[in-house]
Amino acid sequence: MKIAYVITRSDVMGGASIHLLDLVSGLKNSGHEVVIYVGGTGILLEKAKDKNIECISLINMKREINFVSDILCFFELRSHLIKFSPDIVHLHSSKAGILGRLVAKFLAIPSVFTAHGWAFTEGVTEHRRKLYIIIERFIAKITGKIITVSNYDLKLALKSGVGDEDKVISIHNGMPDIGRGYNLIRNNDCVRFIMVARFDHPKDQRLLIEAFSSLKEKNWMLELVGDGPFLSDAIETAKKFHLTDQIIFSGDCNDVADRLATSDVFCLISNWEGLPLTIIEAMRSGLPVIASSVGGVPELVEEGKTGLLVQRGNLNSLVNAIDLLLGSGEKRKSLGRKGRASFEEKFIFELMLDKNIKVYEELLSSKV
Repeated sequence: MKIAYVITRSDVMGGASIHLLDLVSGLKNSGHEVVIYVGGTGILLEKAKDKNIECISLINMKREINFVSDILCFFELRSHLIKFSPDIVHLHSSKAGILGRLVAKFLAIPSVFTAHGWAFTEGVTEHRRKLYIIIERFIAKITGKIITVSNYDLKLALKSGVGDEDKVISIHNGMPDIGRGYNLIRNNDCVRFIMVARFDHPKDQRLLIEAFSSLKEKNWMLELVGDGPFLSDAIETAKKFHLTDQIIFSGDCNDVADRLATSDVFCLISNWEGLPLTIIEAMRSGLPVIASSVGGVPELVEEGKTGLLVQRGNLNSLVNAIDLLLGSGEKRKSLGRKGRASFEEKFIFELMLDKNIKVYEELLSSKV
Protein backbone atom coordinates (compact mmCIF):
# COMPACT_ATOMS: atom_id res chain seq x y z
CA MET A 1 0.00 0.00 0.00
CA LYS A 2 0.92 3.64 -0.48
CA ILE A 3 -0.08 5.68 2.56
CA ALA A 4 0.18 9.43 3.10
CA TYR A 5 0.22 10.74 6.67
CA VAL A 6 -0.57 14.31 7.61
CA ILE A 7 0.00 16.00 10.98
CA THR A 8 -0.24 19.67 11.95
CA ARG A 9 2.95 20.51 13.84
CA SER A 10 6.62 19.66 13.44
CA ASP A 11 7.89 21.89 16.26
CA VAL A 12 6.88 19.64 19.18
CA MET A 13 7.26 15.92 19.88
CA GLY A 14 4.04 15.09 21.68
CA GLY A 15 2.23 11.80 21.93
CA ALA A 16 0.66 12.11 18.48
CA SER A 17 4.05 12.74 16.85
CA ILE A 18 5.70 9.79 18.61
CA HIS A 19 2.76 7.54 17.75
CA LEU A 20 2.95 8.62 14.11
CA LEU A 21 6.69 7.99 13.75
CA ASP A 22 6.37 4.54 15.33
CA LEU A 23 3.41 3.64 13.11
CA VAL A 24 5.07 4.86 9.91
CA SER A 25 8.33 3.07 10.78
CA GLY A 26 6.42 -0.16 11.30
CA LEU A 27 4.62 0.13 7.99
CA LYS A 28 7.80 1.02 6.11
CA ASN A 29 9.58 -1.97 7.63
CA SER A 30 6.63 -4.12 6.52
CA GLY A 31 7.19 -3.08 2.90
CA HIS A 32 4.62 -0.31 2.48
CA GLU A 33 5.38 3.01 0.79
CA VAL A 34 4.86 5.91 3.19
CA VAL A 35 5.26 9.70 3.29
CA ILE A 36 4.61 12.16 6.12
CA TYR A 37 3.39 15.70 5.42
CA VAL A 38 3.75 18.10 8.34
CA GLY A 39 3.39 21.80 9.06
CA GLY A 40 6.63 23.74 9.58
CA THR A 41 10.25 22.65 9.70
CA GLY A 42 10.82 21.52 13.30
CA ILE A 43 12.07 18.51 15.20
CA LEU A 44 9.63 16.01 13.67
CA LEU A 45 11.41 16.31 10.32
CA GLU A 46 14.73 15.59 12.03
CA LYS A 47 13.32 12.53 13.82
CA ALA A 48 11.82 11.24 10.57
CA LYS A 49 15.15 11.68 8.80
CA ASP A 50 16.87 9.66 11.54
CA LYS A 51 14.42 6.83 10.84
CA ASN A 52 14.92 7.17 7.05
CA ILE A 53 11.28 8.23 6.58
CA GLU A 54 10.36 10.70 3.85
CA CYS A 55 8.87 13.74 5.55
CA ILE A 56 7.74 16.82 3.62
CA SER A 57 7.11 20.25 5.13
CA LEU A 58 3.82 22.02 4.41
CA ILE A 59 4.73 25.71 4.57
CA ASN A 60 1.10 26.85 4.80
CA MET A 61 -0.04 24.41 7.52
CA LYS A 62 -0.66 26.50 10.66
CA ARG A 63 -2.14 25.40 13.97
CA GLU A 64 -4.22 28.55 14.31
CA ILE A 65 -7.26 29.18 12.13
CA ASN A 66 -6.26 31.50 9.29
CA PHE A 67 -8.49 31.68 6.24
CA VAL A 68 -5.74 32.61 3.78
CA SER A 69 -3.18 30.08 5.08
CA ASP A 70 -5.81 27.35 5.27
CA ILE A 71 -6.87 27.86 1.65
CA LEU A 72 -3.23 27.88 0.54
CA CYS A 73 -2.56 24.73 2.56
CA PHE A 74 -5.51 22.97 0.94
CA PHE A 75 -4.00 23.47 -2.51
CA GLU A 76 -0.44 22.78 -1.29
CA LEU A 77 -1.46 19.42 0.19
CA ARG A 78 -3.63 18.65 -2.84
CA SER A 79 -0.60 19.13 -5.11
CA HIS A 80 1.54 16.80 -2.99
CA LEU A 81 -1.10 14.08 -2.86
CA ILE A 82 -1.69 14.20 -6.61
CA LYS A 83 2.05 13.69 -7.08
CA PHE A 84 2.32 10.82 -4.55
CA SER A 85 -1.03 9.21 -5.48
CA PRO A 86 -1.60 7.29 -2.21
CA ASP A 87 -4.11 4.51 -1.65
CA ILE A 88 -4.97 5.90 1.81
CA VAL A 89 -4.60 9.29 3.51
CA HIS A 90 -4.25 8.99 7.29
CA LEU A 91 -4.68 12.20 9.30
CA HIS A 92 -3.46 13.02 12.81
CA SER A 93 -4.29 16.09 14.96
CA SER A 94 -7.29 18.40 14.59
CA LYS A 95 -6.17 20.95 11.99
CA ALA A 96 -4.50 18.42 9.70
CA GLY A 97 -7.50 16.17 10.23
CA ILE A 98 -9.92 18.75 8.89
CA LEU A 99 -7.89 20.05 5.95
CA GLY A 100 -6.54 16.60 5.04
CA ARG A 101 -9.96 14.98 4.93
CA LEU A 102 -11.31 17.77 2.74
CA VAL A 103 -8.42 17.31 0.30
CA ALA A 104 -8.81 13.51 0.33
CA LYS A 105 -12.54 13.85 -0.41
CA PHE A 106 -11.80 16.24 -3.27
CA LEU A 107 -9.34 13.70 -4.74
CA ALA A 108 -11.59 10.69 -4.01
CA ILE A 109 -8.93 9.05 -1.82
CA PRO A 110 -10.15 7.04 1.23
CA SER A 111 -9.25 8.78 4.49
CA VAL A 112 -8.60 7.67 8.06
CA PHE A 113 -8.50 10.06 11.00
CA THR A 114 -6.92 9.20 14.35
CA ALA A 115 -8.24 11.32 17.22
CA HIS A 116 -5.57 11.59 19.90
CA GLY A 117 -8.16 12.94 22.32
CA TRP A 118 -11.11 15.02 21.14
CA ALA A 119 -11.12 18.82 21.23
CA PHE A 120 -14.59 18.53 22.79
CA THR A 121 -13.57 16.29 25.70
CA GLU A 122 -14.09 16.92 29.42
CA GLY A 123 -12.26 19.88 30.87
CA VAL A 124 -12.51 22.20 27.85
CA THR A 125 -14.81 25.21 27.75
CA GLU A 126 -18.45 24.78 26.76
CA HIS A 127 -18.11 27.17 23.81
CA ARG A 128 -15.14 25.26 22.44
CA ARG A 129 -16.89 21.91 22.96
CA LYS A 130 -19.95 22.96 20.97
CA LEU A 131 -17.88 24.45 18.14
CA TYR A 132 -15.71 21.37 17.68
CA ILE A 133 -18.64 18.96 17.90
CA ILE A 134 -20.28 20.81 15.00
CA ILE A 135 -17.06 20.71 12.97
CA GLU A 136 -16.32 17.05 13.69
CA ARG A 137 -19.90 15.97 12.95
CA PHE A 138 -19.65 17.55 9.51
CA ILE A 139 -16.17 16.28 8.66
CA ALA A 140 -16.98 12.75 9.88
CA LYS A 141 -19.44 12.42 6.99
CA ILE A 142 -16.55 12.50 4.49
CA THR A 143 -14.22 10.25 6.51
CA GLY A 144 -13.71 6.58 5.69
CA LYS A 145 -12.76 5.50 9.22
CA ILE A 146 -12.20 7.28 12.52
CA ILE A 147 -9.78 5.73 15.00
CA THR A 148 -9.92 6.72 18.65
CA VAL A 149 -7.02 5.77 20.91
CA SER A 150 -9.29 4.94 23.84
CA ASN A 151 -12.71 3.42 24.45
CA TYR A 152 -13.54 6.59 26.36
CA ASP A 153 -13.06 8.69 23.21
CA LEU A 154 -15.01 6.15 21.15
CA LYS A 155 -18.00 6.51 23.47
CA LEU A 156 -17.61 10.30 23.52
CA ALA A 157 -17.66 10.45 19.71
CA LEU A 158 -20.80 8.32 19.45
CA LYS A 159 -22.52 10.26 22.24
CA SER A 160 -21.68 13.53 20.46
CA GLY A 161 -22.93 12.32 17.09
CA VAL A 162 -19.47 12.21 15.52
CA GLY A 163 -19.63 9.20 13.22
CA ASP A 164 -21.44 5.95 14.02
CA GLU A 165 -20.59 2.42 15.15
CA ASP A 166 -19.67 1.37 11.61
CA LYS A 167 -17.26 4.28 11.14
CA VAL A 168 -15.58 4.77 14.53
CA ILE A 169 -13.19 2.16 15.96
CA SER A 170 -10.99 2.14 19.06
CA ILE A 171 -7.34 1.08 18.78
CA HIS A 172 -5.24 1.51 21.89
CA ASN A 173 -1.81 3.07 21.46
CA GLY A 174 1.16 0.73 21.52
CA MET A 175 4.92 1.17 21.80
CA PRO A 176 7.93 -0.84 20.66
CA ASP A 177 9.45 -2.81 23.54
CA ILE A 178 12.93 -2.09 24.90
CA GLY A 179 13.61 -5.47 26.45
CA ARG A 180 11.75 -7.74 28.81
CA GLY A 181 11.78 -6.70 32.45
CA TYR A 182 13.60 -3.44 31.69
CA ASN A 183 15.30 -2.38 34.95
CA LEU A 184 12.47 -3.41 37.27
CA ILE A 185 14.72 -3.42 40.35
CA ARG A 186 15.43 0.01 41.80
CA ASN A 187 17.35 0.74 44.99
CA ASN A 188 17.03 4.50 45.42
CA ASP A 189 17.29 5.72 49.01
CA CYS A 190 15.56 8.91 47.92
CA VAL A 191 12.29 8.09 46.14
CA ARG A 192 12.48 9.58 42.65
CA PHE A 193 9.25 10.73 40.98
CA ILE A 194 9.10 11.80 37.35
CA MET A 195 6.53 13.45 35.07
CA VAL A 196 7.16 13.68 31.33
CA ALA A 197 4.83 16.17 29.65
CA ARG A 198 4.74 19.48 27.84
CA PHE A 199 4.04 22.46 30.12
CA ASP A 200 0.83 23.36 28.33
CA HIS A 201 -2.85 22.51 28.27
CA PRO A 202 -4.06 20.00 29.41
CA LYS A 203 -1.27 19.11 31.89
CA ASP A 204 -1.19 20.31 35.49
CA GLN A 205 2.40 20.27 36.77
CA ARG A 206 1.50 23.13 39.08
CA LEU A 207 -0.93 20.97 41.06
CA LEU A 208 1.71 18.25 41.34
CA ILE A 209 4.23 20.73 42.75
CA GLU A 210 1.66 21.96 45.25
CA ALA A 211 0.98 18.37 46.35
CA PHE A 212 4.67 17.75 46.99
CA SER A 213 4.85 20.94 49.06
CA SER A 214 2.76 19.14 51.68
CA LEU A 215 5.42 16.41 51.87
CA LYS A 216 8.57 18.52 51.75
CA GLU A 217 10.03 16.96 54.91
CA LYS A 218 10.10 13.48 53.35
CA ASN A 219 12.90 11.98 51.26
CA TRP A 220 11.93 12.49 47.63
CA MET A 221 13.00 14.12 44.36
CA LEU A 222 10.74 15.14 41.50
CA GLU A 223 11.93 15.49 37.92
CA LEU A 224 9.75 17.40 35.47
CA VAL A 225 10.72 16.69 31.86
CA GLY A 226 9.38 18.92 29.11
CA ASP A 227 9.12 22.46 27.81
CA GLY A 228 6.24 24.75 26.97
CA PRO A 229 4.51 28.06 27.72
CA PHE A 230 3.70 27.22 31.36
CA LEU A 231 7.25 26.17 32.30
CA SER A 232 8.16 29.52 33.87
CA ASP A 233 4.95 29.45 35.91
CA ALA A 234 5.85 26.00 37.25
CA ILE A 235 9.36 27.15 38.17
CA GLU A 236 7.90 30.12 40.07
CA THR A 237 5.51 27.76 41.89
CA ALA A 238 8.46 25.60 42.99
CA LYS A 239 10.23 28.70 44.27
CA LYS A 240 7.10 29.84 46.10
CA PHE A 241 6.97 26.57 48.05
CA HIS A 242 10.77 26.50 48.59
CA LEU A 243 11.16 23.24 46.65
CA THR A 244 13.94 24.18 44.25
CA ASP A 245 16.33 21.73 45.94
CA GLN A 246 13.94 18.81 45.43
CA ILE A 247 12.46 19.56 42.00
CA ILE A 248 14.50 19.25 38.80
CA PHE A 249 13.31 20.96 35.60
CA SER A 250 15.06 19.03 32.84
CA GLY A 251 13.52 20.64 29.74
CA ASP A 252 13.11 18.63 26.56
CA CYS A 253 15.12 15.40 26.68
CA ASN A 254 16.02 12.73 24.15
CA ASP A 255 16.83 10.11 26.80
CA VAL A 256 13.44 9.70 28.50
CA ALA A 257 13.74 5.90 28.68
CA ASP A 258 17.01 6.24 30.60
CA ARG A 259 15.46 8.77 33.00
CA LEU A 260 12.51 6.46 33.61
CA ALA A 261 14.94 3.64 34.33
CA THR A 262 16.45 5.59 37.24
CA SER A 263 13.08 6.70 38.65
CA ASP A 264 10.73 5.01 41.11
CA VAL A 265 7.27 6.45 40.34
CA PHE A 266 5.76 8.02 37.23
CA CYS A 267 3.18 10.82 37.52
CA LEU A 268 0.86 12.30 34.91
CA ILE A 269 -1.44 14.99 36.31
CA SER A 270 -3.86 16.31 33.71
CA ASN A 271 -7.17 18.05 33.16
CA TRP A 272 -7.99 15.93 30.11
CA GLU A 273 -6.30 13.20 28.05
CA GLY A 274 -6.68 10.79 25.17
CA LEU A 275 -4.58 7.68 25.83
CA PRO A 276 -1.18 8.97 27.00
CA LEU A 277 1.86 7.32 25.47
CA THR A 278 3.93 8.50 28.43
CA ILE A 279 2.00 6.19 30.75
CA ILE A 280 2.55 3.27 28.40
CA GLU A 281 6.25 4.16 28.31
CA ALA A 282 6.35 4.19 32.13
CA MET A 283 4.59 0.80 32.32
CA ARG A 284 7.07 -0.55 29.79
CA SER A 285 9.83 0.47 32.19
CA GLY A 286 8.13 -1.19 35.14
CA LEU A 287 7.17 2.01 36.94
CA PRO A 288 4.08 2.39 39.13
CA VAL A 289 1.86 5.24 37.94
CA ILE A 290 0.01 8.04 39.68
CA ALA A 291 -2.33 9.70 37.19
CA SER A 292 -5.47 11.80 36.91
CA SER A 293 -8.55 9.72 36.19
CA VAL A 294 -9.47 11.49 32.94
CA GLY A 295 -10.11 10.38 29.37
CA GLY A 296 -8.63 6.99 28.55
CA VAL A 297 -6.23 6.93 31.52
CA PRO A 298 -8.33 4.35 33.48
CA GLU A 299 -7.93 2.02 30.48
CA LEU A 300 -4.18 2.06 31.14
CA VAL A 301 -3.92 2.38 34.92
CA GLU A 302 -5.83 -0.24 36.89
CA GLU A 303 -6.54 1.31 40.28
CA GLY A 304 -4.56 -0.43 43.02
CA LYS A 305 -3.10 -2.94 40.56
CA THR A 306 -0.79 -1.06 38.19
CA GLY A 307 -1.04 2.38 39.76
CA LEU A 308 -3.15 4.92 41.59
CA LEU A 309 -5.83 7.13 40.04
CA VAL A 310 -6.63 10.55 41.46
CA GLN A 311 -9.59 12.83 40.81
CA ARG A 312 -8.94 15.69 38.41
CA GLY A 313 -7.89 18.81 40.29
CA ASN A 314 -8.19 17.11 43.70
CA LEU A 315 -5.15 18.13 45.75
CA ASN A 316 -5.86 15.91 48.76
CA SER A 317 -6.33 12.82 46.60
CA LEU A 318 -2.99 13.50 44.91
CA VAL A 319 -1.13 14.09 48.19
CA ASN A 320 -2.48 10.82 49.60
CA ALA A 321 -1.42 8.84 46.52
CA ILE A 322 2.11 10.28 46.59
CA ASP A 323 2.43 9.67 50.32
CA LEU A 324 1.29 6.05 49.96
CA LEU A 325 3.99 5.24 47.40
CA LEU A 326 6.58 7.26 49.28
CA GLY A 327 6.08 5.02 52.28
CA SER A 328 6.11 1.59 50.65
CA GLY A 329 8.84 0.21 48.45
CA GLU A 330 7.00 -3.11 48.19
CA LYS A 331 3.88 -1.33 46.94
CA ARG A 332 5.93 0.48 44.31
CA LYS A 333 7.52 -2.77 43.12
CA SER A 334 4.22 -4.66 43.04
CA LEU A 335 2.44 -1.98 41.00
CA GLY A 336 5.43 -1.65 38.69
CA ARG A 337 5.64 -5.38 37.96
CA LYS A 338 1.94 -5.59 37.18
CA GLY A 339 2.19 -2.50 34.98
CA ARG A 340 4.97 -4.14 33.00
CA ALA A 341 2.86 -7.30 32.61
CA SER A 342 -0.09 -5.20 31.40
CA PHE A 343 2.14 -3.53 28.81
CA GLU A 344 3.29 -6.90 27.49
CA GLU A 345 -0.28 -8.14 27.24
CA LYS A 346 -2.13 -5.12 25.84
CA PHE A 347 0.12 -2.34 24.61
CA ILE A 348 2.84 -3.96 22.49
CA PHE A 349 3.42 -2.01 19.28
CA GLU A 350 2.75 -4.95 16.95
CA LEU A 351 -0.86 -5.17 18.15
CA MET A 352 -1.48 -1.54 17.24
CA LEU A 353 0.28 -1.89 13.88
CA ASP A 354 -1.74 -4.95 12.85
CA LYS A 355 -5.03 -3.26 13.78
CA ASN A 356 -4.17 -0.14 11.74
CA ILE A 357 -3.27 -2.25 8.71
CA LYS A 358 -6.57 -4.09 9.06
CA VAL A 359 -8.43 -0.75 8.99
CA TYR A 360 -6.64 0.20 5.75
CA GLU A 361 -7.38 -3.15 4.13
CA GLU A 362 -11.05 -3.05 5.07
CA LEU A 363 -11.40 0.49 3.76
CA LEU A 364 -9.77 -0.38 0.45
CA SER A 365 -11.82 -3.56 0.04
CA SER A 366 -15.04 -1.62 0.60
CA LYS A 367 -13.99 0.83 -2.13
CA VAL A 368 -13.83 -1.92 -4.73
